[in-house]
Order: sequence, then C-alpha cells, then structure tokens
Amino acid sequence: MIYLDNSATTRQYDEVTDLQYRMAKENFGNPSSLHSMGFESGNFLYDARKQIEDEMFGNGVVIFTSGGTESVNMALSSTAYKMRRRGNQIITTKIEHPAVLETCKRLEAAGFIVDYLDVDETGCLNTEILEKKLSKDTILVSIMTVNNETGIIEPVIPAFKSIKKYNEYNNASVIFHTDAVQAFGKIKMDAVPFDLISASGHKFHGPKGTGFLYMNKNLKLPPFICGGGQEEGYRSGTENTIGIAGLGLATKLIYENQILKIHKLGEVNDYLWNGIKSEIKDIKLNGPEELGYSLYDYSKRCPSVLNVSFFGTRGEVLLHTLEQDNIFVSTGSACSAKKSGDSHVLKAMGRSHKEIEGALRFSLSEFNTIEEMDTVIYKVKNAVQRFRQLGSFR
Repeated sequence: MIYLDNSATTRQYDEVTDLQYRMAKENFGNPSSLHSMGFESGNFLYDARKQIEDEMFGNGVVIFTSGGTESVNMALSSTAYKMRRRGNQIITTKIEHPAVLETCKRLEAAGFIVDYLDVDETGCLNTEILEKKLSKDTILVSIMTVNNETGIIEPVIPAFKSIKKYNEYNNASVIFHTDAVQAFGKIKMDAVPFDLISASGHKFHGPKGTGFLYMNKNLKLPPFICGGGQEEGYRSGTENTIGIAGLGLATKLIYENQILKIHKLGEVNDYLWNGIKSEIKDIKLNGPEELGYSLYDYSKRCPSVLNVSFFGTRGEVLLHTLEQDNIFVSTGSACSAKKSGDSHVLKAMGRSHKEIEGALRFSLSEFNTIEEMDTVIYKVKNAVQRFRQLGSFR
C-alpha cells in the first residue's frame, strides 16, 4: 500500500496507539475526580498541554477540543460574540477550509459582515488587499497557514504584523486567527505570536477526535461549551483523556528532528513532481513550484502537498484507478468530498472547470519514500494515458 492522502488523515504513530491501549486498560479515571486515579489522568492532560506549549507556542493557553473543526468554530464564534459591541466585520479568504467558511456563513446570518478576500493564481493572498479592508468595524481576521488542497503557505506573518500595526495606530483590537491544521508539524512554526491558532491531532499522526485551540495569554474568550468548567471554563465536558494523551505524544514525536523530517518530505515531494512533469504531458501544477519549510516561506508550497491537474482526464476516475493498485490519493479536501461542484479553492485561483475536473492531490508524510514515488509516477502515467485514449467522458 502507498498512502498519499495524509492531508485527509494520517496513520497514528505506533507509540501513540500503544499509549492509548495501555491507558484504556489502566488509566481510565476521570481527570476531575479527587482520588488517585483522577489525579493520574489529570497528569496526562498536564503533560500533553505542556508538550504542545513547549514545542510550539511558549506562553499561552492550550484548550483541548474534539478536532480542528471545533477549534475553528470556537475561535471564530467566541471572538465574534465577544467583540460585537466594538464592530461586526470579519475578514477571511476565499480559499479557507469549510470549517471557517461555514462558520462565517452562520455569523453572517447572525448579523456580522464577512469579507472574503481574493487570492492570486498560485492561491496566495496579497496582504495589501487585507490592509485596505481593515476598518473601525473590523474585529477578527482569519487566514489559514497552509492551504489543505494546494499546500501554499499563506503570508500569515506579514498579515499579523499589518493587523498589529493597524491596532497600534488606530487604538483598535482586531484579533488574528489562523487555521494551522495543515501546518502544525509540517513546517517550522515555533514561537508564533498569533492570537488564536487551531490544530487537529489526526493530521500529524495523532488520534482522530482530538485537537486544540491555542489562545494568547492576553486574550480571554467567553466559554464555547458551558458545563462543569473543564479546560479552564472555555470548553466544558469531561476531557477525552486517552485521546489528549495521544495528541501530546504525537506532538512530541512529530517535532523530534523536525527539520530533517520536513526536508526529507521535500525531497520526496520534489522527486514526485519532477517525475510527473517529465513523464506526463499536458499537466498544470496547482500552487507554487518552490517548496517552503517555515512560516516565513510564504507564497511557497508546504512539502507535504502536491496538487496537479491532468488535462483530458477526471481526477475521480484516476483516483479509483490508482486505488486498484493500492495507491491512495484524493481529488481535494476530504471535508468537501461529499459536496457537489468544483473545488472552491481552485476556482478562487482562476482554474477552469476542465482543470479542476482533472486535479489530483498527493499528500505526503514522513513515512513515504522515493522508492514509492517511482511506482506512483509509473502508475499515474499509465492511468492518465489510458483514459486520454478513451477521449471524452461525457
């Protein structure tokens, strides 16, 4: 099996699975309980929180959630309702994940005004457009760190600096959120100063159903889920202790020798792209060609993602053809797979229907090898040639 759908989900680290199995049998106490079993479970929460803070953020609040979607919902909705007396404008981009876009739609229905910013043909936001949209009514800006379909690294650092400069000169308090679900563990982003950051465990070899929202220590949001006061009151409900422990361990493991891992990821990505473009004609890369390895490499492509349009084909047909050879890829976001119509990301980049129809996303992890890519290149070439020979599918 060659698994190249890691932007949808990753295989858990074996160490994470072993830890969860052991905890399910031995450390199943409620972390809010006062006895020793509760105390032991609480220690797992403490350790996981510290692992995330130490590896990436430093001094802030880590709120555990059920995943990236809940984290994004919490960040956007709680901020909007906290700040609504100061203004009602929210700014985001047209290429965000549905977790952001659908939450924004709900906030629009509640009376907020949302500006959806354009991107260029590579999918990159021009921060000058953002600066022109900032106004006295702006309360929140949400821009993803890495796009889940194309892998482009967005200019979140310049955007954040622009917002802070605007706040300083206008005595404003615009809050900046980034959806880092596809960035956490895949590019270098330690010590980032953003107000709110969302991440999801199953995107970096942790458990499904786990995630977190990082909140700057100077920001205090209203509770998102009310109840027993867990997670410092921000997100009540008995914590998923086993999942959170796995999330913490996955964080520790993904950041061990991170620089070596992400550069190896880049080598495999480059090898795959160079092989595809040398073996297959009439294709188009969706996103920038140059790879980036940190937040500061904006307008470059994250080494975990490669999105290519194969003209004269249908991505979905290619996907199932490759699946017969035990090669697993995708046509775009897994969270949008059940929705009809063209990719909103590729449409925003100006791609035509035919270009979008023939797009495949290859998303890599540290477990993929160059040897695997030789097989993938060969199989993709054969699949593309076979279906092009058939002519029109309509």
